Amino acid sequence: MAATIEELLLSAEYVLAEGNHDVILCERGIRGFDTATRNVFDLTAIPVVHKLSHLPIIADPSHGTGLRDKVIPMARAAVAAGRTASWSKCTPTPSRRCRTGADAVS
Repeated sequence: MAATIEELLLSAEYVLAEGNHDVILCERGIRGFDTATRNVFDLTAIPVVHKLSHLPIIADPSHGTGLRDKVIPMARAAVAAGRTASWSKCTPTPSRRCRTGADAVS
């Protein structure tokens, strides 16, 4: 939640240096001051990471926004930003999820 892009990349390099080459980065949002969303989905991080690293980066707009109605528009924006793949919580009954139903899509 509070890691910089440099810290994200350095931690990935540490994992790679220890022999694990199955590393995928994920943009899940950063802590913001506004309470209208859970996090601020930092789309700028995606092309920055692509420029600085060879590693794939996926986007998680469900966690990055915390709002079901924002998941699809932000997933589309992540495509435009160059994400490698997207990840999102999906369930047939999002309103019945105990903790994170507000960001799940059906």
